[in-house]
Amino acid sequence: GEKIPRKGGPGITKSDLLIINKTDLAPMVGANLDVMDQDAKRMRGEKPFLFSNMKTQDGLEEIIQFIEKQGLFKA
Repeated sequence: GEKIPRKGGPGITKSDLLIINKTDLAPMVGANLDVMDQDAKRMRGEKPFLFSNMKTQDGLEEIIQFIEKQGLFKA
């Protein structure tokens, strides 16, 4: 839910890239993506994060670009 970024666990604060997935479900569970965006910015500082929906592949290209840029994998 929208409280997850605010909790600030190691996955939120230390990961190379935070992916907030299943954005299509947010309205159905009462999560506010604007609140999640603000919380992620506050908890991560300059570290990158993005919203995605793998069902529709929204955000997939950005994830691939990040992985390739980091030299972790080349498709």
